[in-house]
Amino acid sequence: MRIAPGIHRIGTDSAVNAYLLEEGGEVTIIDAAMAGYHDDLLRELDAMGRTVADVRALVLTHGHGDHIGFAERLRRERGVPVSVHEADAALARGEVPNPARTGPTKLGPLLGFLWHGLRHGGLRTQHLVEVATYGDGATLDVPGSPRVILLPGHTPGSAALHAPALGALFVGDALATYAVTTGRRGPQVAPFSADWQQAVASLDRLADVDAALVLAGHGDPWTDGVPAAVEAVRKSASLAA
Repeated sequence: MRIAPGIHRIGTDSAVNAYLLEEGGEVTIIDAAMAGYHDDLLRELDAMGRTVADVRALVLTHGHGDHIGFAERLRRERGVPVSVHEADAALARGEVPNPARTGPTKLGPLLGFLWHGLRHGGLRTQHLVEVATYGDGATLDVPGSPRVILLPGHTPGSAALHAPALGALFVGDALATYAVTTGRRGPQVAPFSADWQQAVASLDRLADVDAALVLAGHGDPWTDGVPAAVEAVRKSASLAA
């Protein structure tokens, strides 16, 4: 699905998102959703007039299973380099326990998310055998040249990727616009965050980010800019406290 010039989303809905950045005929994948999204990736590349041969990098916003989905397959079969923030490398390799806390839940949405995972290969996720790392503040040498902004809380190495030329901020699960555990929509702390207070506090690091488009790992695009998204998360967190 085309989101904006140079930006596509993989998949048929926004329950779990992965994105494609295109620049000069080359592609960066941001996050790898679940294992079953591999075929969706191929279909979206085809719709763009591209193939896997045009993919130069796969950049993970963090190391959770619903973001590393097809990453190891793409690395192993196609030689696509995969990277994640250094604080989440061990998580992406499956060497440390997942620090996630579920948070508020409603049975219907949670069961729906679990069913989505079953249908899209959530149980077939493979951890990374090899993964490169990046640090806070780095501008990555990949198509789109995203800049890394570390936003710990969801995971220790949760990071946003700012693509200034595209006017977009890819936040992974630093915030969500749809809560898969409650069905609530709008910017909010993402479910399964390890430290909810830290997740909110980390958003202060986005104060100077100029991007009209905020793209989360779960939920529809937010088009009212970064400050409004951050304010909505803070309001949501205060109401839940």
